[in-house]
Amino acid sequence: MSYTIAPVSPADKRRQAAVDALLIKEGIRRDAHLDYTCAVYDEDFSLCATGSCFGNTLRCMAVDSGHQGEGLMNLVVSHLSEVQAARGNTHLFLYTKPGSAKFFGDLGFYEIARVSGKLVFMENRRTGFADWLAAQQRADTPRERTAAVVMNANPFTLGHRYLLEQACARADAVHLFVLSEDAGPIPAADRLRLVLEGIADMACRGKLILHESGPYIISAATFPGYFLKDSDEVSETHARLDLNVFGRVAEAMGIGARFVGEEPFSHVTSLYNQAMREELPKLGVACEVIPRLEEGGAAISASAVRQAVHDGQIERIRPWVPESTWNYFTGPDGAKAVAAIQSMNDVKHH
Repeated sequence: MSYTIAPVSPADKRRQAAVDALLIKEGIRRDAHLDYTCAVYDEDFSLCATGSCFGNTLRCMAVDSGHQGEGLMNLVVSHLSEVQAARGNTHLFLYTKPGSAKFFGDLGFYEIARVSGKLVFMENRRTGFADWLAAQQRADTPRERTAAVVMNANPFTLGHRYLLEQACARADAVHLFVLSEDAGPIPAADRLRLVLEGIADMACRGKLILHESGPYIISAATFPGYFLKDSDEVSETHARLDLNVFGRVAEAMGIGARFVGEEPFSHVTSLYNQAMREELPKLGVACEVIPRLEEGGAAISASAVRQAVHDGQIERIRPWVPESTWNYFTGPDGAKAVAAIQSMNDVKHH
């Protein structure tokens, strides 16, 4: 029998419904975050298999039980890999159910981490995670009283700076991981620059070791719910997956504590903080929750900064941000970011 593989337009409701029906039949919940979907049809144009992409990940891949063993999953993975290559993505990630991990291993994917009974996270580079981890390590980093802070810094505020000061006061070295994906209104390169400028004059600057998070820590690959709305169950599962990966980072780098600010605003980040409090101690990492820095009786947050910018009240952010962040939003460098924020319907996490 011959098969045809073709993209499924988001506007094609009939074929999208057929894809949904196949996923449900094979026990797979459709991911809310997909930017490409393909379908495999037989000679009678009946749907036999499907697969999708989001960013540099492959998702929602299924073969109808009546056609399993015919090599259709290989066809789907090959097609999606070609689509990703055309996008310039050669380092690919996928999720699968634990029972399917061995099959994808045979197709050239390697396990990075898993959430028992729910999810396995894989990549198509045998030493991808190990190579990234090796690149983060420094021989001169103290192994005692070493901590970590992970931040989006969207944008960098005095609250972020306060969190770093608290971490430095309790640790000999602090690994600072700044999210490196372009997944918001402020470009990743700008966010990183604002962090560097915002910590330049800190008395404890020598204790801070800066890293870009890459695809392994709170990325759209490990934790899409951080960037896009999703159900609590999915967000919690991905949070635990991300923390599983972080546990391996902590073990390799001698990180004994992770410092995090209280989260009164973002529902998704609050779920993530709760997962940290539960999971990190199991991984041998203390979870240190630091009360938010306040100004005028209210907690300083990046979401409040974005809201003020969105509302055209940039002057409100002056007491909430370092001089460098203020200059960015009021100068030419940040004009595009200001326009992007002001065009958004929702500038806060749900």
